[in-house]
Amino acid sequence: MPSPILISLDAMGGDHGPPVVVGGICDYRTRHGGEGVRFLLNGDEAAIRAEMARCGLGDDICDVRHTDKVVAMDEKPATAMRRGKGSSLWNAIEAVKTGEAAAIVSAGNTGALMAISKLILRMSAPGLERPAIVAGWPTFRGVTAVLDVGANVESDAAQLVEFAIMGEAFMTAVHGVASPTVGILNVGSEDMKGHEEVREAARLLREGGFGLAYHGFVEGDDIAKGTVDVVVTDGFTGNIALKTAEGVAKFIGALTREALTSSLMAKAGAALAYPALKKMSAKIDPNAINGGPLLGLNGIVVKSHGGATAGGFGAAIRIAVDLARSDYMTKVGASLQKLTAVLEQPPAQPSDAAMETTK
Repeated sequence: MPSPILISLDAMGGDHGPPVVVGGICDYRTRHGGEGVRFLLNGDEAAIRAEMARCGLGDDICDVRHTDKVVAMDEKPATAMRRGKGSSLWNAIEAVKTGEAAAIVSAGNTGALMAISKLILRMSAPGLERPAIVAGWPTFRGVTAVLDVGANVESDAAQLVEFAIMGEAFMTAVHGVASPTVGILNVGSEDMKGHEEVREAARLLREGGFGLAYHGFVEGDDIAKGTVDVVVTDGFTGNIALKTAEGVAKFIGALTREALTSSLMAKAGAALAYPALKKMSAKIDPNAINGGPLLGLNGIVVKSHGGATAGGFGAAIRIAVDLARSDYMTKVGASLQKLTAVLEQPPAQPSDAAMETTK
């Protein structure tokens, strides 16, 4: 059996606080059993224990660490770093730093979560500057990991390779893909397409000996097709792609509801199609794939959507547990060390014969 682990939760984060966080624990236990997993809830003890009583959770499952201090959802990261010590978010992350907890989940302020996590946990390798946020993207083949989706507006070739390394390990740890395929998002699939950084990243992935199943360049429509298991891009492009996809999904959903309620006959047809529509809705439900790990930190941090339901928060807990029970951190550390060695190698010098042929 897996060793017992403790997951630290920011019980006050998000739009709903303890009702969703405690409800998420119940959802996780209902769906996955929860054996060998305990929880440390950081926040208002009275509010947390009221929800625990409502859900039937006791001290055998949950520890509560009281604090009155909360980082607001609209608080600036710099302010949160100055004033956030002792808050539910800060304490939840601190539990990972001390080794008390194996991972932390928060639905709170994304910027504050990233800034405080970096301050407390530090990055897992000297060359890493900021964590990357990975998003699970529903596809025809299941789920594709896309990163970065907002943490790093600009990324050089080395950072893109780091994303590939972390994304590949994530897909194995969380989604059980034995040898995930990796592609770099580009404006075309041909080798000569794209700017210098994506072409250099492609070269490093082909020649660096990282052991990744590198597919090559992929285009925007390849994400939903599931052409590869991991799509690598900078945070600027990734965030725009993600928000565009979310907007299109809402637009199509609204059009579908309008069409299915436009007449009595349409409503009758909708009733007949309900099982199929419910199945489709479940596949694209954001709550079903909620939970975006901040990859690259010296510890496991999972960001839940602020407006997630209890089921969505339970999905984020599952990701945290799966990462904590995997060899993700060890695998990523070894690959990043290999990347550092590759980058430190002096550029290859042309041979005398090659120079002669160019004269």
